[in-house]
Amino acid sequence: MSKMRAVDAAIAVLKKEGIKATFGVPGAAINPFYSAMKKSNDDADQSNDGSERIDHYLARHVEGASHMAEGYTRANPGNIGVCVGTSGPAGTDMITGLYSAIADSIPILCITGQAPRNKLHKEDFQAVDIETIAEGVTKWSVTVREPALVPRVFQKAFHLMRSSRPGPVLIDLPIDVQLAEIEFDIDSYEPMPAFKPKASRAQIEKALTMLNESERPLLVAGGGVINANASDKLQEFAEITGIPVIPTLMGWGSIPDDHPLMAGMVGLQTSHRYGNASMLASDFVFGIGNRWANRHTGSVDIYTKDRKFVHIDIEPTQIGRVFEPDYGVVSDASAALELLVDIAKDWKNKGILKDRTSWVADCQARKTQLLRKTSFEEAPIKPQKVYAEMNQAFGKDACYISTIGLSQIAGAQFLHVYKPRHWINCGQAGPLGWTVPAALGVCVADPERQVVALSGDYDFQFMIEELAVGAQFKLPYIHILVNNSYLGLIRQAQRGFDMDYGVQLAFDNINAPELEGYGVDHIAVVEGLGCKAIRVREPGDIANALVEAQALMEQHHVPVVVEIILERVTNISMGTEIDSINEFEDLAESIADAPTAIAFDKHYLEQTKD
Repeated sequence: MSKMRAVDAAIAVLKKEGIKATFGVPGAAINPFYSAMKKSNDDADQSNDGSERIDHYLARHVEGASHMAEGYTRANPGNIGVCVGTSGPAGTDMITGLYSAIADSIPILCITGQAPRNKLHKEDFQAVDIETIAEGVTKWSVTVREPALVPRVFQKAFHLMRSSRPGPVLIDLPIDVQLAEIEFDIDSYEPMPAFKPKASRAQIEKALTMLNESERPLLVAGGGVINANASDKLQEFAEITGIPVIPTLMGWGSIPDDHPLMAGMVGLQTSHRYGNASMLASDFVFGIGNRWANRHTGSVDIYTKDRKFVHIDIEPTQIGRVFEPDYGVVSDASAALELLVDIAKDWKNKGILKDRTSWVADCQARKTQLLRKTSFEEAPIKPQKVYAEMNQAFGKDACYISTIGLSQIAGAQFLHVYKPRHWINCGQAGPLGWTVPAALGVCVADPERQVVALSGDYDFQFMIEELAVGAQFKLPYIHILVNNSYLGLIRQAQRGFDMDYGVQLAFDNINAPELEGYGVDHIAVVEGLGCKAIRVREPGDIANALVEAQALMEQHHVPVVVEIILERVTNISMGTEIDSINEFEDLAESIADAPTAIAFDKHYLEQTKD
């Protein structure tokens, strides 16, 4: 076996596991790891054997690096983003990214430096027990105390991240462990196969029998379908059985928005009127890879009333966590759908499956009847207008990145998504500031993708410094910034307390009086970070600004921000139950009121005509 430093073995394992990019901030305690990465890259550059580099993207904040790693993972099947930082605050800065990742079943690997082993109990500079701190937000958190274990700890980490319900791992490397010499043979190393539970044929036959006995069934497709790369199988199963599909926010894109069986989204906020109506009209719900999140269900009593449930999920403790289904199956979504497709085909050929034509027609009718208005032409601009213009400007290949707030909620109500992994969103954690670094991670993973990020002004300000990463490393994308100079979602929630307190971002900027009280001069900040920016005040100027943004992005290969000044106060449709959503604006009464609604899409109309 070859002798090498433990960190050189770690880098060799990363390459064997398919890692091609890292995101991080170097520091004294992690410098040995960086030296190994540099040495490996130098060797790759000089060799002719096809060796690949592990590129490094220097973040401006370690939390930003962790979200870049998330975006990288979420962009393509099989990806695992890697975040690297030094000891102490670098590890604690990663915690939000780890939380966001584990909440959405996203595998990322966080690697931290650490004080020498003999200093860990002596309160050495930047020595913190990150192993314990990270335990609650990882599948495994470990400080490696034996140098010879380093490559095997990395091997176990990749196995854990990919197995069962995916999730993140943190590996903490004391500096003396990194530098220690070990014996290791990388040529004998092979990645461990991931374990995924699989449903039995008997389980799937029972679930399908229950489904077939219902009259008005729906399929609920969660993020597990996308994580399992099973969207094609989901769509095939829906088409064989003729059952409408309700994607969750994390499952959006698992069936194209213009598919005849896409019945809309359900929930208290990120939902469609027609989706909620179809859910309330249903008598059976078949959930695959979802977790019955509270923003999707509202109260369990109303969500479950007069309907039966089958729940398939990869995580055993997810089944029954929110409510007990009538039948639960522990399985990877892809494995379950493979059986569902196989059995459904057989039953269809034998004439066993029910005809769902009438039920599908009812769901489709709701898509034309229960719409929200977007054709507002007044200034200041209403947010609904922005999303209608985005639908016109960006085609079916657009990949939207968003985080939280009224911008995310309205975006989900009005935008259209046609492909899996083209709505990339941190569903459960919702950390402000996530959007910019996540979008950059997606750009690294897929440089040819049309990436369009969406933020409110507060989300945008949280990690605005990461735009410099996009400028430095030439990672072009378009960022739509809807600016109402408010913490809009919190302001709307405060209505229940009859207050408007601590949520106003507005102030008179002495350096930019032309902002007329809208506070931060985002254009100046964005340009100062090396990117391009456009400001829009009139609704009639949005379309041209989006065209200009695409031209600037192609010319300069940097992020381009389109700031759209909104009216200060807009309440977006939401409620506390799926049967009592508050609508604050006029509803659509004709195609002129909602011209970009999917129900009026030419392709959708061709597929659904008699």
